[in-house]
Amino acid sequence: MKQQIRATPGTNQDGASAHNRRVIIDALRSNGPVSRADLARATSLTKQTVSNIVEHLTNEGFIEALPAVKQGRGQPFTPYRLIANGAFAIGLQIDRFLARAVLVDFLGKPLAQVEAPVLSEDPEGGVEVISRLIADLRTDLARRNGTSKNRIVGLGVAMPGPFGRQEENEDRWVMSAWQRYPLRQVLTDRTGLEVEIQNDASAAAIAERMIGAAGGLDNVVCLFLGYGIGTGLILNGEVFRGARGNAGEIGMILTPSSRDGTTTLEHAASLASLYNHLGMDPSMPDLYAQIEALILAKDERLLQWVDRAGAVLRRSIQIIENLFDPDTIIMCGGAPEALVSEIVDRMHPLLPSIAQRHGRAVPRLQMGITDPWSVAQGAAVEPISRTFDPRYSALLKT
Repeated sequence: MKQQIRATPGTNQDGASAHNRRVIIDALRSNGPVSRADLARATSLTKQTVSNIVEHLTNEGFIEALPAVKQGRGQPFTPYRLIANGAFAIGLQIDRFLARAVLVDFLGKPLAQVEAPVLSEDPEGGVEVISRLIADLRTDLARRNGTSKNRIVGLGVAMPGPFGRQEENEDRWVMSAWQRYPLRQVLTDRTGLEVEIQNDASAAAIAERMIGAAGGLDNVVCLFLGYGIGTGLILNGEVFRGARGNAGEIGMILTPSSRDGTTTLEHAASLASLYNHLGMDPSMPDLYAQIEALILAKDERLLQWVDRAGAVLRRSIQIIENLFDPDTIIMCGGAPEALVSEIVDRMHPLLPSIAQRHGRAVPRLQMGITDPWSVAQGAAVEPISRTFDPRYSALLKT
């Protein structure tokens, strides 16, 4: 086995049964094809329990047996693996000017993706656009495999926070109209799918957890750079969202250089602040290409912004490390890779913190997924994670 599974087996009947199924799936997802004996050793479940769960998951079409393997003088063993077509999910990112939708399989692999412009002040019109995107993905899935459409486990939605604020917000960076709109219920009614909404940084963290640099790590903070800025928190192996889904809204924190007490981190180090600094229209279709060209040209105005952003984020790293003691901090988001790389360079050397110690297995700060589609993909992975990954809440369900 490549990796010991940290989730503990359950012991109380129905809740334990659901949890133990998740533990087995997690072991297969983390390690690839493995035998029943290896699954028992990795999960601390009994061989009989493992055999029963493997049989059920095989019959349900979530895992499959591979040809028997003979090693040395021992008896041949049969490895098992997850079936890519075992489940599917759709992820949706709603940003200030654009909606992206992604269809992924059970392994988190994107199968199809579509996008269309939306308006930050028009959720009713935006829902019409979103509904068409989702319908297009379902049609694509039915075309691939007619029976697969019945295996869509949910719709994950990611959008900028903060959530739950009812007052009018004059900040043009906050999607106030979308925040007040009953999006979850409307999408549930329209699609018939189970819908969950989270902030974009949490979606990016889920993507890192399942297919990125956070794989196998239980305590990670993903510093998300997008139109806004925030953190996705993976604590004790689970995404931590807070009481109202606003945990990690680091973009709302005031910067040390805020003389009047109103300049937030988001206003100093997000893509929106870069667009404002350069006088660029964030709705331009070739925006990223223009930014990358400016980086290659070592544009003085862009590098001035990079210097300032790197300085305030460097301080943020030190605060995050002392607050959460993470295994690592991952810089990720829907921003050009070259830009994120420049910012990370400016953040070094990192300030002293409790994370500064010898013998680290992973660096304090590292690059993660920097792809415009990463948030939508993380949103798509969320229903799969919610349905199949180990969670202690599963132990409480009886």
